Amino acid sequence: MADGEGVVLWNSTDIFNILNQTDIRYPRLCDPNYLLLLDTRNRKDYNESHILTAKYAPRNEAGSFLVPYEAELQTKRHCIVYDSRTNSLNEKGSPAVTCARMLWDNGSRNPVIIIKGGYELFSALYPFLRTQKIIYTQLELDSCEPYPVEIIPGLLYSGTLEQGKNPAINKALKCKAHVNVSCRQDVFCKDENPLFQNKIFNIPVEDSSDADVHSYFKNVVEFIDESSQPGQSVLVCSELNLSRSITVVIAYLMWKKHWTLEKAYTHVKKCRNNMQPNRSFIEQLSKWEDCLYGHIVTDISEPNY
Repeated sequence: MADGEGVVLWNSTDIFNILNQTDIRYPRLCDPNYLLLLDTRNRKDYNESHILTAKYAPRNEAGSFLVPYEAELQTKRHCIVYDSRTNSLNEKGSPAVTCARMLWDNGSRNPVIIIKGGYELFSALYPFLRTQKIIYTQLELDSCEPYPVEIIPGLLYSGTLEQGKNPAINKALKCKAHVNVSCRQDVFCKDENPLFQNKIFNIPVEDSSDADVHSYFKNVVEFIDESSQPGQSVLVCSELNLSRSITVVIAYLMWKKHWTLEKAYTHVKKCRNNMQPNRSFIEQLSKWEDCLYGHIVTDISEPNY
């Protein structure tokens, strides 16, 4: 939702995924030009807890919001603000809306994002991203451990093998089943880690042009559907979460949501910005689209895919 004045309202899932983007192996949060996240609640509430990496939104003596020192709005890919519970861009007296419009007026590079439902909703959905920490060193940002991206809220995530075997991540996301799209069968060894009493579906393929992932689509989408339910999610993993795991979640969305390849691809691209299924996998997804709908809908000509 946008108000035509450089301010947009995004859901908590969108913000969760922004916070958990990676540049191959490093979190995007370590890039100083990636994100400005401002908490517009009062200082007491901010000090008690806030979203990871959020800064307190400064005010002048009259109580008006100010551009933070060294904010460099023109360089930031994302400017995000939140208050306690704003749900609409038309809410009168909303601190988040007031601050967002001020940032836009002062030169934000992109429309300023307000978190729909504010801190109350976001922290209820992702309590593990609450913190009291205020100052971060560059080393701390470099070593942040991002979470898998959320494809369907509370039900389906896509991540790396390292994230998949991390007990803290699996507990936080209530993950009870894994899809391992790699040839590394040792990662989810039940004999070595009690976590992996979870259900496992293995797709032992390489990220190569001759790998056949299409033949697994029917069974894996049924596995994901049976394993995901409220309070119980599925995590689809591959080495870097760029190609193989992404291909599987696109296939699932096409089947579950009755989406075209184009729509599913666009959705997942928003969740995982630098995803890049190899060309063969795109062709196999096109074949899957043909199987699902009786004809090919999406034009997969390069360079779009």
